[in-house]
Amino acid sequence: QVQLVESGGGLVQAGGSLRLSCTASGRTFSSYTMGWFRQAPGKEREFVVGISWTGSRTNYADSVKGRFTISRDNAKSTVYLQMNSLKPEDTAVYYCAASLRRITTMRDEYRYWGQGTQVTVSS
Repeated sequence: QVQLVESGGGLVQAGGSLRLSCTASGRTFSSYTMGWFRQAPGKEREFVVGISWTGSRTNYADSVKGRFTISRDNAKSTVYLQMNSLKPEDTAVYYCAASLRRITTMRDEYRYWGQGTQVTVSS
């Protein structure tokens, strides 16, 4: 069992930055591929970015490439999402998730989920 807790969400103006954190407890964090998803009101939960258990490989959704950066610190059991140049369309609840598979964009392949943190970008 893995418990995931996100933090760092908030309200920011367009063009601003936020850094989300997701801290894990339970089973060995370094064994898991980690991902960030987001869900805007009335929309499906969508993949944002994933990172391999070593941190050597990442996969970004086209909508965030060049603006968002994922990283992880296995010693701290934490994955981060640095979000720059934020746009109003980035407004959503952001979820971190853990998978025992290789990096995948498929929501169903992530077994553990955090409770989410709200990110609101004003225009």
